[in-house]
Amino acid sequence: MAIETPLGITKGIASWKSTQQHSVERFTDNAAYTSAHPDDTLLLAGPPRKISSSQGNTSNSEGWQSLLAIGMVQSFQFGSQKPTQPMQAIGSGRSFFVSGKSQTSWTMGRLFCNGRNLLRVLYHNAVAGGVEVHKFDDSPVSGSSTDQYFINLDSELYYIPFGIAAIFKDKASDLIGAVYLELGMIQSYNVGFNAGQSMVMESVNGVCDRVVGFLPSEVTEDVRVPRATIDSVIGFVNAPSESTNLPTTGTGLSD
Repeated sequence: MAIETPLGITKGIASWKSTQQHSVERFTDNAAYTSAHPDDTLLLAGPPRKISSSQGNTSNSEGWQSLLAIGMVQSFQFGSQKPTQPMQAIGSGRSFFVSGKSQTSWTMGRLFCNGRNLLRVLYHNAVAGGVEVHKFDDSPVSGSSTDQYFINLDSELYYIPFGIAAIFKDKASDLIGAVYLELGMIQSYNVGFNAGQSMVMESVNGVCDRVVGFLPSEVTEDVRVPRATIDSVIGFVNAPSESTNLPTTGTGLSD
Protein backbone atom coordinates (compact mmCIF):
# COMPACT_ATOMS: atom_id res chain seq x y z
CA MET A 1 0.00 0.00 0.00
CA ALA A 2 1.39 3.37 -1.02
CA ILE A 3 1.72 5.99 1.69
CA GLU A 4 1.38 9.66 0.79
CA THR A 5 3.62 12.12 2.56
CA PRO A 6 1.27 13.94 4.96
CA LEU A 7 2.80 17.42 4.90
CA GLY A 8 3.94 19.74 2.15
CA ILE A 9 6.84 22.16 2.31
CA THR A 10 6.66 25.94 2.22
CA LYS A 11 9.49 27.22 0.04
CA GLY A 12 8.29 30.77 -0.42
CA ILE A 13 5.26 33.04 -0.42
CA ALA A 14 3.56 31.19 -3.28
CA SER A 15 3.60 27.89 -1.38
CA TRP A 16 2.52 29.38 1.96
CA LYS A 17 -1.00 28.05 1.52
CA SER A 18 -1.71 26.34 4.80
CA THR A 19 0.20 26.63 8.03
CA GLN A 20 -1.37 23.40 9.30
CA GLN A 21 -0.53 21.30 6.25
CA HIS A 22 2.97 22.57 5.45
CA SER A 23 6.27 22.72 7.26
CA VAL A 24 8.74 25.46 6.33
CA GLU A 25 11.82 24.78 4.17
CA ARG A 26 12.01 21.05 5.01
CA PHE A 27 10.19 18.16 6.61
CA THR A 28 10.13 18.39 10.38
CA ASP A 29 8.57 15.01 11.20
CA ASN A 30 12.06 13.51 11.31
CA ALA A 31 13.75 16.39 13.18
CA ALA A 32 14.33 14.29 16.31
CA TYR A 33 16.80 12.03 14.52
CA THR A 34 18.17 14.42 11.87
CA SER A 35 19.25 17.22 14.24
CA ALA A 36 22.74 17.56 15.66
CA HIS A 37 23.15 16.51 19.30
CA PRO A 38 26.10 16.79 21.72
CA ASP A 39 26.08 12.98 22.15
CA ASP A 40 26.92 12.65 18.46
CA THR A 41 29.57 15.38 18.30
CA LEU A 42 33.27 14.62 18.56
CA LEU A 43 36.13 17.05 19.31
CA LEU A 44 39.70 16.24 18.33
CA ALA A 45 43.11 17.91 18.58
CA GLY A 46 45.62 17.80 15.76
CA PRO A 47 47.98 19.67 13.42
CA PRO A 48 47.61 23.44 13.01
CA ARG A 49 46.31 23.24 9.42
CA LYS A 50 43.52 21.10 8.00
CA ILE A 51 44.82 17.65 7.28
CA SER A 52 44.12 15.42 4.32
CA SER A 53 40.84 13.52 4.70
CA SER A 54 40.65 11.76 1.34
CA GLN A 55 39.55 8.14 1.24
CA GLY A 56 42.32 5.61 1.39
CA ASN A 57 44.52 7.94 3.41
CA THR A 58 44.19 6.10 6.70
CA SER A 59 47.78 4.86 6.66
CA ASN A 60 49.19 8.36 6.28
CA SER A 61 50.57 9.69 9.58
CA GLU A 62 49.40 13.14 8.49
CA GLY A 63 45.91 11.84 7.85
CA TRP A 64 42.83 12.33 9.96
CA GLN A 65 43.58 9.25 12.08
CA SER A 66 46.44 11.15 13.70
CA LEU A 67 43.85 13.31 15.46
CA LEU A 68 43.38 12.72 19.19
CA ALA A 69 39.85 12.67 20.63
CA ILE A 70 39.43 15.16 23.48
CA GLY A 71 37.59 13.38 26.26
CA MET A 72 35.68 14.69 29.29
CA VAL A 73 34.69 17.91 27.48
CA GLN A 74 31.67 19.59 29.08
CA SER A 75 31.39 22.63 26.83
CA PHE A 76 32.82 24.03 23.62
CA GLN A 77 32.00 27.22 21.76
CA PHE A 78 33.53 29.01 18.83
CA GLY A 79 32.45 32.10 16.97
CA SER A 80 33.69 34.29 14.14
CA GLN A 81 33.39 38.03 13.74
CA LYS A 82 34.12 40.03 10.61
CA PRO A 83 35.05 43.66 11.25
CA THR A 84 32.82 45.80 9.04
CA GLN A 85 33.03 49.57 8.79
CA PRO A 86 30.13 51.69 7.49
CA MET A 87 31.22 54.43 5.08
CA GLN A 88 29.60 57.33 3.26
CA ALA A 89 30.73 59.40 0.29
CA ILE A 90 30.19 63.15 0.13
CA GLY A 91 27.26 63.88 -2.13
CA SER A 92 25.26 60.75 -1.32
CA GLY A 93 22.95 59.86 1.53
CA ARG A 94 23.49 56.14 1.10
CA SER A 95 25.90 54.03 3.14
CA PHE A 96 28.24 51.33 1.96
CA PHE A 97 30.49 48.95 3.87
CA VAL A 98 34.07 47.72 3.80
CA SER A 99 35.12 44.53 5.59
CA GLY A 100 38.31 43.08 6.97
CA LYS A 101 39.58 39.63 7.92
CA SER A 102 37.28 37.51 10.06
CA GLN A 103 38.43 36.88 13.61
CA THR A 104 37.59 33.63 15.40
CA SER A 105 37.72 32.85 19.11
CA TRP A 106 36.89 29.65 20.97
CA THR A 107 36.53 28.33 24.50
CA MET A 108 36.54 24.80 25.92
CA GLY A 109 35.56 23.52 29.37
CA ARG A 110 36.61 20.10 30.62
CA LEU A 111 36.43 17.91 33.71
CA PHE A 112 39.79 17.93 35.49
CA CYS A 113 40.71 14.25 35.64
CA ASN A 114 43.65 11.88 36.02
CA GLY A 115 45.63 11.61 32.77
CA ARG A 116 46.36 14.20 30.10
CA ASN A 117 45.16 17.59 31.23
CA LEU A 118 43.55 19.92 28.69
CA LEU A 119 46.74 21.73 27.72
CA ARG A 120 48.49 18.40 27.20
CA VAL A 121 45.64 17.16 24.99
CA LEU A 122 45.62 20.27 22.80
CA TYR A 123 49.37 19.96 22.27
CA HIS A 124 49.14 16.30 21.32
CA ASN A 125 50.49 17.10 17.85
CA ALA A 126 53.63 18.74 19.22
CA VAL A 127 54.41 15.81 21.50
CA ALA A 128 53.62 13.26 18.77
CA GLY A 129 55.92 15.19 16.44
CA GLY A 130 58.89 14.64 18.76
CA VAL A 131 59.06 17.97 20.60
CA GLU A 132 60.91 17.35 23.87
CA VAL A 133 58.95 19.76 26.01
CA HIS A 134 61.11 19.31 29.12
CA LYS A 135 64.09 20.81 27.25
CA PHE A 136 62.45 24.21 26.74
CA ASP A 137 64.11 27.05 28.61
CA ASP A 138 60.75 27.61 30.35
CA SER A 139 59.37 24.08 30.58
CA PRO A 140 55.61 23.37 30.78
CA VAL A 141 56.27 20.20 32.83
CA SER A 142 57.87 19.51 36.19
CA GLY A 143 59.84 16.46 35.08
CA SER A 144 60.29 14.46 31.88
CA SER A 145 58.51 14.74 28.54
CA THR A 146 56.21 11.87 29.61
CA ASP A 147 54.45 14.06 32.19
CA GLN A 148 50.71 14.24 31.61
CA TYR A 149 50.19 17.63 33.26
CA PHE A 150 51.15 20.70 31.21
CA ILE A 151 51.02 24.20 32.67
CA ASN A 152 53.00 27.49 32.56
CA LEU A 153 51.83 29.55 29.59
CA ASP A 154 55.22 31.31 29.56
CA SER A 155 56.73 28.16 28.06
CA GLU A 156 57.99 28.28 24.48
CA LEU A 157 55.66 25.34 23.82
CA TYR A 158 52.68 27.69 23.70
CA TYR A 159 54.10 29.59 20.75
CA ILE A 160 53.41 26.46 18.68
CA PRO A 161 49.93 26.50 17.07
CA PHE A 162 47.56 23.53 16.90
CA GLY A 163 44.23 22.61 15.31
CA ILE A 164 40.83 21.55 16.65
CA ALA A 165 38.36 19.42 14.68
CA ALA A 166 34.64 19.14 15.43
CA ILE A 167 32.52 16.44 13.74
CA PHE A 168 28.71 16.58 13.90
CA LYS A 169 26.43 13.58 13.29
CA ASP A 170 22.73 12.99 13.89
CA LYS A 171 20.89 10.14 15.63
CA ALA A 172 20.57 8.32 12.31
CA SER A 173 24.41 8.26 12.10
CA ASP A 174 24.46 10.60 9.09
CA LEU A 175 27.33 13.07 8.92
CA ILE A 176 25.88 16.58 9.25
CA GLY A 177 29.15 18.45 8.89
CA ALA A 178 32.61 18.96 10.30
CA VAL A 179 34.86 21.96 10.85
CA TYR A 180 38.55 22.47 11.46
CA LEU A 181 39.83 25.40 13.51
CA GLU A 182 43.22 26.19 12.01
CA LEU A 183 46.27 27.71 13.69
CA GLY A 184 44.83 27.78 17.19
CA MET A 185 46.64 29.70 19.91
CA ILE A 186 45.87 29.77 23.64
CA GLN A 187 45.04 33.06 25.34
CA SER A 188 44.10 31.88 28.81
CA TYR A 189 43.90 28.75 30.96
CA ASN A 190 41.70 28.55 34.05
CA VAL A 191 41.03 26.05 36.82
CA GLY A 192 38.31 26.72 39.36
CA PHE A 193 37.07 24.90 42.45
CA ASN A 194 34.99 25.65 45.51
CA ALA A 195 34.31 23.88 48.79
CA GLY A 196 31.42 21.44 48.55
CA GLN A 197 31.33 21.14 44.76
CA SER A 198 31.41 17.71 43.14
CA MET A 199 34.09 18.34 40.52
CA VAL A 200 37.00 20.49 39.43
CA MET A 201 36.81 22.08 35.99
CA GLU A 202 39.51 23.43 33.70
CA SER A 203 38.92 25.74 30.76
CA VAL A 204 40.92 27.20 27.88
CA ASN A 205 40.20 30.28 25.78
CA GLY A 206 41.91 30.86 22.47
CA VAL A 207 41.85 32.23 18.96
CA CYS A 208 42.44 30.70 15.54
CA ASP A 209 43.23 31.88 12.03
CA ARG A 210 40.12 30.52 10.33
CA VAL A 211 37.39 27.87 10.44
CA VAL A 212 37.27 25.62 7.37
CA GLY A 213 35.19 22.68 6.22
CA PHE A 214 36.46 19.23 7.07
CA LEU A 215 35.27 15.94 5.54
CA PRO A 216 36.42 12.76 7.30
CA SER A 217 34.48 10.51 4.94
CA GLU A 218 35.21 7.34 6.88
CA VAL A 219 32.97 8.39 9.80
CA THR A 220 29.89 7.81 7.61
CA GLU A 221 30.68 4.14 6.94
CA ASP A 222 29.29 2.61 10.15
CA VAL A 223 25.57 3.26 9.71
CA ARG A 224 23.63 0.84 11.89
CA VAL A 225 20.13 1.53 10.53
CA PRO A 226 19.87 3.28 7.15
CA ARG A 227 18.23 6.70 7.24
CA ALA A 228 15.90 5.66 4.38
CA THR A 229 14.54 2.83 6.51
CA ILE A 230 13.69 5.17 9.38
CA ASP A 231 12.13 7.70 7.00
CA SER A 232 9.90 5.06 5.46
CA VAL A 233 8.47 4.15 8.87
CA ILE A 234 7.09 7.66 9.42
CA GLY A 235 5.56 7.89 5.99
CA PHE A 236 7.87 9.42 3.41
CA VAL A 237 9.85 6.90 1.44
CA ASN A 238 10.62 9.40 -1.31
CA ALA A 239 10.71 12.92 0.06
CA PRO A 240 9.81 15.78 -2.31
CA SER A 241 12.72 17.43 -4.04
CA GLU A 242 13.86 20.90 -3.10
CA SER A 243 12.16 22.30 -6.20
CA THR A 244 8.64 21.15 -5.37
CA ASN A 245 6.19 22.40 -2.80
CA LEU A 246 3.76 19.52 -2.83
CA PRO A 247 4.05 16.08 -1.23
CA THR A 248 4.66 13.10 -3.43
CA THR A 249 3.53 9.51 -3.17
CA GLY A 250 6.18 7.18 -1.85
CA THR A 251 7.06 3.74 -3.06
CA GLY A 252 4.92 2.39 -0.27
CA LEU A 253 5.06 0.03 2.68
CA SER A 254 3.64 -3.43 2.90
CA ASP A 255 0.61 -4.04 5.10
